Amino acid sequence: MNKTWIVTLETYLRQVKSWSFLTLVLMPFLFVGLSFGLSYLAVPSQSKSDIAVISKDTQLRANFIQSSGVATTDKYDTVASAQRATKRSDINGYLTLSMQDQQLKATFHGPDAVNSGDQAKIQRFLATNQTALNLRLAKLSPKQTRALAVQPKFKQSLQKKTATNKLAKRISFYIIVFFVYLILTTYSSITAQEIAAEKGTKIMEVIFSSTTPRKYFNGKVYGVLLVIVTQLLIYLLGGAVIVQVAQHSRVTANLWSQNTGVINQVLHNLLSINLLFALLAVLLYTVISAFCGALVTRIEDASKASQPVVYLNLITFAVALAFQGNPTNTFVRVFSYVPFFSSYLMPLRLINNTASGLQAGISMLLLIATIVGSMAYIGRIYGGLMLQTDELGFWGNLKRGLTLK
Repeated sequence: MNKTWIVTLETYLRQVKSWSFLTLVLMPFLFVGLSFGLSYLAVPSQSKSDIAVISKDTQLRANFIQSSGVATTDKYDTVASAQRATKRSDINGYLTLSMQDQQLKATFHGPDAVNSGDQAKIQRFLATNQTALNLRLAKLSPKQTRALAVQPKFKQSLQKKTATNKLAKRISFYIIVFFVYLILTTYSSITAQEIAAEKGTKIMEVIFSSTTPRKYFNGKVYGVLLVIVTQLLIYLLGGAVIVQVAQHSRVTANLWSQNTGVINQVLHNLLSINLLFALLAVLLYTVISAFCGALVTRIEDASKASQPVVYLNLITFAVALAFQGNPTNTFVRVFSYVPFFSSYLMPLRLINNTASGLQAGISMLLLIATIVGSMAYIGRIYGGLMLQTDELGFWGNLKRGLTLK
């Protein structure tokens, strides 16, 4: 067993030190960081988006600044100073408040129009204060005042948040399938090419003289699995940091608060048994990729070794996309138990609540059994595959490899 873990460690260290691994791990974070950076530069600072409030009525001005909800500044209290600040782009503009013939008036001055949200807040402030002023001028009795203060009531009786649920399910599905597809394609190619390259160097006879083919094969698979787990842990830790930044960043905090329900559902769908299905899928495809890599006889053919696995992954990916809108289809229900397909189709059913925990467990047990059986079989014939040098072509080598004992 020690020799198996020596191969595992050597494979793991070689992979994590490679530029391809660093690029694969860092690329999503670089993309997110670039998006945050550009958004931060594109969004004006809070001080430059403020509005100055100008009014001869100091009490009215103070009330607006305190209770309107509009982003304002009290640094400028004259029209001349507000105009200069607007020209320097220190503020977004200025609002003049006045009262004429017992009527409140507000006029905004600036290079750009006030956004719709601030317009609604300004109008609400004017309407509230104008109503209070009208009541004082009308000199109504307390009973009449109470009668005028009666407000209508509006309630909503919602059955289910179907729109939110559908959006969350769609986002969850696309994240999972694209993540699985990209990881499978990448590691399938890496594993197959590495095995094929080793076979082409004729070094396997020396290696098999010190350890058994089964131990060497298992060590290779375990090493790649550790690399995948490392990448997954980095993504989880990095994702937790990104979530914290997004919740408190002035660029995304408002967007996050508005879509909290969708985001929580997406995170729940991702950080669940679906993640385990993804991990097992990568392990299964890695085992088959190692088998395909051992079938080639020349180092020049190393780049072609992963093609069968890549094509199989592409087919299962296309099937998942084709049925993503119909998770209750008979084909989906049946093939969600079939290894290779189950890593795509069972998460699709779980996300859409069309599969129970028991069904997911059965599908996972079948997937695990396939992985264990494949490793046992390929490990048994691995020595014969790696020492095979006859040029029979890929399909000829496959036929011969399957007959080895």
